Amino acid sequence: MTHNPIRPWRNIDRRVSRQIKVGKVLVGGGAPISVQTMTNTLTTDVKATLEQIQRCAIAGADIVRVSTPDQESTRALREIVRESPVPIVADIHFHYKRAIEAAEAGAACLRINPGNIGDAKRVAEVVRAAKDHGCSIRIGVNAGSLEKHLLDKYAEPCPDAMVESGLDHIKLLQDNDFHEFKISVKASDVFMAAAAYQQLASVTDAPLHLGITEAGGLVSGTVKSAIGLGSLLWFGLGDTIRVSLSADPVEEVKVGFEILKSLGLRHRGVTIISCPSCARQGFDVIKTVSELENRLAHITTSLSLSIIGCVVNGPGEALMTDIGFTGGGAGHGMVYLAGKQVHKLGNDKMVDHIVELVEKKAVEIELAEIEAAKVDVQSQV
Repeated sequence: MTHNPIRPWRNIDRRVSRQIKVGKVLVGGGAPISVQTMTNTLTTDVKATLEQIQRCAIAGADIVRVSTPDQESTRALREIVRESPVPIVADIHFHYKRAIEAAEAGAACLRINPGNIGDAKRVAEVVRAAKDHGCSIRIGVNAGSLEKHLLDKYAEPCPDAMVESGLDHIKLLQDNDFHEFKISVKASDVFMAAAAYQQLASVTDAPLHLGITEAGGLVSGTVKSAIGLGSLLWFGLGDTIRVSLSADPVEEVKVGFEILKSLGLRHRGVTIISCPSCARQGFDVIKTVSELENRLAHITTSLSLSIIGCVVNGPGEALMTDIGFTGGGAGHGMVYLAGKQVHKLGNDKMVDHIVELVEKKAVEIELAEIEAAKVDVQSQV
């Protein structure tokens, strides 16, 4: 549970769910909300797939999903799992044998769609393989691929149909004495997905994998996902998330973390507070922020930076950030550290100096965290 006694209006009381493992990553039960993505390379191209997984991991991905549409892909999965720096989820559709092969190849989790995986007997075989190889399972309900009998019953995809599909599949797993599962009820319609997740959360304690499926391109999909996932997370729902964009998977990871950071649910890297710029700006804000984002992308330590073009809001924003720069005109601005004015700085030297300050601050925070951890360990001895 996230709790802030100083600012109670920022509290988010997270739903209490069971906890499962996806490889080394804990999901649910109060664990940090993990960020996932999915590769878009051919799985049989092991080199390209591993390169993409590595880039996603560097961006912060906790878990990566890989499609396994055929036997050649599940064969390739063995090397991918072995070399991957993060747990791998095998994405299964239509053929239950691919799930069994993926479990044998070492996948940490199997994503199966109840609308197309097959009958109860085939699900039982998949469960047996998951048990034998220590896999968890994600039940992946999707509004676009619901079972025929549910579409006949409800006439169209809707939250009730999605939840019924999920509960039916939960029962299949539980009837096979399998409980290491999480579940998603995704739709491309924000309202449908949100309603389905809210309904589902009231009838199961399973960890929830949040997503707005097929959200769109980088800009439109980011907005759609931020609205859908953000509203659910704000109400305390969600244990792991995947932002679905028609874009580089690394962008999905970045957007996922930005959503969590904006709600105070995960903290990773530099949070930049910047103005949209106007005629009052004392320097080119847009260009400066873009350059800083690129040059600070390697920082994983959580800290805040304000870049404001003029003195209207600059000093106030600087009070609330670790480092700040406010444009003052005449070719220079003011540098702030921990909300206090430190020195004037020429605009031409601003980017290099701010990068230096951020890197120094990141090291200070990391060292302080190490020392705090040492003290904590000693106090427990």
